[in-house]
Amino acid sequence: MKKALGIGLAGAVLLGGLSVPAAAEHSAGQEPYRPAYHWSPEHNWMNDPNGLVYHDGVYHMYYQYNPSGTRWGNMSWGHATSPDLVTWTEQPLAIPQTFGDDGRAVEDIFSGSIVVDETNSSGLGTAENPPLVAMYTSAYTGAHPTLAGIQAQSLAYSLDGGYTWEKYADNPVLNRDSNNFRDPKVIRYTPADGEAYWVMVAVEAINHEVVIYRSDNLVDWTYLSTFGPANATGGIWEVPDLFELPVGDTGETKWVMVVNLNPGSVAGGSGAQYFVGEFDGTEFTAETLVEGMAEAPGTVLEDFEFESWDSSGWTVVNEPGNEAGGPFGPGPVAGTVGGQQAVTGFLGERLVNSFVGWDWPVGTMTSESFTVDSPWLNLLVGGGNHPHVEGGRVDNEPPSGSLLWNGFEGGQTLEQLGWTLSGDFEASRNPSYSGGEYFIGEARINTWEGGPKGDDNVGTLTSDDFVIDADHISFLIGGGRDKGDGLALQLLVGGEPVRSASGTDNGALNWQSWDVSELQGQTAQLRVVDQATGGWAHLTLDHVVMGEEAALPRTDETTVNLVVDGQVVQSATGQNSENLDWVSWDLSPWQGQQAQIRIIDNNRAGWGHILVDQIVASDAPQPRQVERYDWLDWGRDYYAAISFSNTPDGRQVMLAWMNDWSYAENIPTGEWRSAMALPREVTLEVIDGEYELVQAPVEEVATLEVTKDSLRKRNVDVEDGAVALPWSSDAYVLDVTVDPKDAEMAGVAVRTSDDYGPESGEGTFVGVDTQTDKIVVDRTRSGAVDFDPDFPVVTSAPLTNPDGSLTFQVYVDRSSVEVLAEDGVRTLTNQIFPAADSLGLSLVSLGGTARFTSVVATPLTQSVHTGTTSPEVSVENSCSDGASVTLTNPTDERMIITLSSEGEPMEFSLAAGATKVVTLTDGAGEAAGSLAVASVTRPAGAEAWTSISLPACS
Repeated sequence: MKKALGIGLAGAVLLGGLSVPAAAEHSAGQEPYRPAYHWSPEHNWMNDPNGLVYHDGVYHMYYQYNPSGTRWGNMSWGHATSPDLVTWTEQPLAIPQTFGDDGRAVEDIFSGSIVVDETNSSGLGTAENPPLVAMYTSAYTGAHPTLAGIQAQSLAYSLDGGYTWEKYADNPVLNRDSNNFRDPKVIRYTPADGEAYWVMVAVEAINHEVVIYRSDNLVDWTYLSTFGPANATGGIWEVPDLFELPVGDTGETKWVMVVNLNPGSVAGGSGAQYFVGEFDGTEFTAETLVEGMAEAPGTVLEDFEFESWDSSGWTVVNEPGNEAGGPFGPGPVAGTVGGQQAVTGFLGERLVNSFVGWDWPVGTMTSESFTVDSPWLNLLVGGGNHPHVEGGRVDNEPPSGSLLWNGFEGGQTLEQLGWTLSGDFEASRNPSYSGGEYFIGEARINTWEGGPKGDDNVGTLTSDDFVIDADHISFLIGGGRDKGDGLALQLLVGGEPVRSASGTDNGALNWQSWDVSELQGQTAQLRVVDQATGGWAHLTLDHVVMGEEAALPRTDETTVNLVVDGQVVQSATGQNSENLDWVSWDLSPWQGQQAQIRIIDNNRAGWGHILVDQIVASDAPQPRQVERYDWLDWGRDYYAAISFSNTPDGRQVMLAWMNDWSYAENIPTGEWRSAMALPREVTLEVIDGEYELVQAPVEEVATLEVTKDSLRKRNVDVEDGAVALPWSSDAYVLDVTVDPKDAEMAGVAVRTSDDYGPESGEGTFVGVDTQTDKIVVDRTRSGAVDFDPDFPVVTSAPLTNPDGSLTFQVYVDRSSVEVLAEDGVRTLTNQIFPAADSLGLSLVSLGGTARFTSVVATPLTQSVHTGTTSPEVSVENSCSDGASVTLTNPTDERMIITLSSEGEPMEFSLAAGATKVVTLTDGAGEAAGSLAVASVTRPAGAEAWTSISLPACS
């Protein structure tokens, strides 16, 4: 007999009385950007919160989770628990994706909800032990034998309080044969004159519809009604919610429907809108719908209400040879083009729509000149989010200079061109003649094609020596982004890399340049390094030129531009949405000058088109249509907001994913990716005659405040500048009351560097813009902002009462700011990634003097991933060959125990202090090699689990 027990603990493990050091304690909790009091998983990718439920004194948070990587994939349900919504403990994987007999994934576990089936209506538990029932979306993969590509609703149930789960044998329980039917939220509805039943809201995502079903048993479902499309439809609808709230102290109640949207939110990316109305048990009727597109007052310069570009005054250049005549076609388009999602938000019958010929063709159109004689130009814009690139060029022409290795043309292999190949690239597969876009000629280096494994090819490709004899080396490069996993084009001097470049997770090659003037006369090499695997783990390289001028990047814009004296002075792009909305340009600098409108579609990839309508010269900016809708949050990082079920005291608590799909996979957080926003209690009020959801962090967050260390300032005047306060912290709550007086902007800058000023240094500004009557969050100088072009933005929310002083709260954490203004009527949630030593706090006033009536900064204690060490746990008398016992969360009130054995079945018991808690038999008395799992609750008065006992050796 041999002892072979392994126990997953921090701290020391005692085997037969001999103390053996355990594995090194992880550093989760102290890594760069790791939140101090917002939940984040210890490792890997997380997105939407799922199955939020309170049960037996514990809040359970499940979430979309990738157990195998830091990017979206392998969708399963992760799990964390909390007694108070602020101190969270990570639990084992709850509901994993499903695999077929051949080991391939056949079902991903998408978003859903959990209810406590108190009456055991499902029959999945007993009256004495009713189940928790999870309703989730089964996203069947292409490997599923009968439901490939289908999204349908399925069940799982738990009989131990939500710690372990069993998938229902007859899943799915609701199938509409749809590819986009997902995200079920289940509630218990009790009619005034009948028995309660279950109600499910889910989405047909592409159709912008919430479909409503009912059931008596959570298994058999009957269709009731459909809500939508309504209000914001600029992106797909996801993660709906439905709940009833009292309206202040009026005695009235209303129902609230929450619908998350991606993209097309008020901040441009992912977001959550809501509707207020009535639900009668069958239909939801919204009372807060916004009907019709608002028209901008002024002089209409162009409405595109004609059929042909001929004699229209527009010079239109479509791509030569395109069979469909794209991208702009023979004239303005009557709405939606074939194969396109429904286009909305335009006025009249026709508009510019460069989806003619789909996203592939490129072209331009330019208006006649006109005189700028109005202060504002308002126009409706939609389509792809590909901004204008200052200093870019529309064509793909190379710079002048010497072309190295003949641009890889001529039919020679890389070896014949003097290159040395290693790893998977040793076979002569490069240059390649496939993959990528915007290459020149026919051949290029492509590490996806360069070996037998596609994105999983690894190795290097190194050129022969060459002498640097010009100021710049330029090249076309595409493919994957350098994520620190060994994917880069390098310039080697003396065998060491001195310059590096990579792609942008895009198949389109584009020009990049290195300034090598300081290296002239030295001998160099190029090396393509590809040690990365998985998605976008390849590089494409073409047309390396050494010359005196740097290449200008090819702009892949889908834009509408104002051109004055040949220069683009104003520009707008879409938001990856087929919905148009108003864009306003301030024309004051160019009054009296001649200008033109130039519309550019220079993009062949996804969302590679532009929509334009109604160009109007006006006296004032036109408010965006999207600002007329109701939003849970006006920041960039608040998505998949969903409420907890079964909460005590009837309070409505919501939780959201603190990220945005446009850059979620690129945030610089390393081994973990994404955090949750603070849990918020929501209430409903009538403000200025309108229903408004009012939000506040749950009251438990206040338990983290260290009030004895608060900084307090009163009646501080700041005149057109920034005043640093004596403060240094990365986790705190800030309460501010400011009277802007005559300032154009007034507020605070958080997580500032020592050199912070209104126009320099690092910091995130939060404050009021008196010119627009909005509260703004400016993160354009918040630290690391260049990992994605969509990240450095200013978000804003209109104030309901813009006159006089403004009071707001800012919850500052190591990688986020959550702003609550006007007592929670307006909230803005944004990620930031500041330098570790940017810990300052400044009062800021621009364009005048502002008075800060009150400023209170209060530190918040770290409450997640605190890095506490587990106690010693002893193990006695292990006698089964290959046996192992794994403990999870030994200091937690509830713990998961897993026992497996390769030998004979065995018993063990777990003790907390002197109290024996559970006895569990491996395999429940069945054959050896099986698995037994239990969840147990620590006895009152015992501080920790202390021992495992196994029977004496026989």
